[in-house]
Amino acid sequence: MAFATRRFVRAASSTAATAAAKKLIVKHVTVIGGGLMGAGIAQVAAASGHTVVLVDQSDEILKKSTKGIEESLKRVTKKKFADKPEAGAEFIEKTLKNLTTSTDAVAVVHSTDLVIEAIVENQEMKNELFKRLDKFAPEHTIFASNTSSLQITQLANSTTRQDRFGGLHFFNPVPMMKLVEVIKTPMTSQKTFESLMDFSKAVGKSPVSCKDTPGFIVNRLLVPYMLEAVRLFERGDASKEDIDVAMKLGAGYPMGPFELLDYVGLDTSKYIMDGWHQLEPNNPLFAPSPLLTKLVEEKKLGKKTGEGFYKYK
Repeated sequence: MAFATRRFVRAASSTAATAAAKKLIVKHVTVIGGGLMGAGIAQVAAASGHTVVLVDQSDEILKKSTKGIEESLKRVTKKKFADKPEAGAEFIEKTLKNLTTSTDAVAVVHSTDLVIEAIVENQEMKNELFKRLDKFAPEHTIFASNTSSLQITQLANSTTRQDRFGGLHFFNPVPMMKLVEVIKTPMTSQKTFESLMDFSKAVGKSPVSCKDTPGFIVNRLLVPYMLEAVRLFERGDASKEDIDVAMKLGAGYPMGPFELLDYVGLDTSKYIMDGWHQLEPNNPLFAPSPLLTKLVEEKKLGKKTGEGFYKYK
């Protein structure tokens, strides 16, 4: 009986080892998009020892991205290496050595393990990008999107690697926010899913998994909450100021819903909700807001334009 048990344990261990061997260990990462999100993802990947190429359309954009990463690393090291300035300088140097930039996505994906897309939230642009890169990336390469609102399945369908495609939704600012939502479509293989989970942990994040549902977890709860606050205000049930105070003092939220809408951008919130409304037109949670539409039409988009629900100097 003991012999049989030992043999079973050895067999189980062998099976686990074989499965682990098949799982892709991500070493080389290509990040497409040098904006705040893309630069942040590139930073945490490079800081955790990955070889990273950050891609965008122009050298000017990439210079700005690199400068932003350097400034962010200095802020990180002030906290992380407060008593060890030499170690902090070495950390910055090692991180920047792991990072290069390029304006030619096709040329750099031929040797990458993971492509993370972080460009503008536009379905057609993302589909076109993935369709093009699919022709040049190696067979083992995993594709992932950092989209916060679009369906991962629709993006995956623009490629021939639906089983090697998933969502990696980071949060802004990436170096500070610990969460990553890992999105598994019905076609995403278990091997791909586990590789994405492992990568998220390797860059120092706490991953949670979610199916390919509109908004995933955080935005699915957060965006309807913000829009319900707008409807409460539209009906005249309470002022926006009182709603913000109520949620901060009563629910312990750091920002009220109107403050948060202004911070996120009214156009961004409207874009997300409009997309969900198209997917589920009968869902009352996704119904358009006349007031939000009016403010966006007037270019009052929040803090970035100086006025949204509130005015900013």
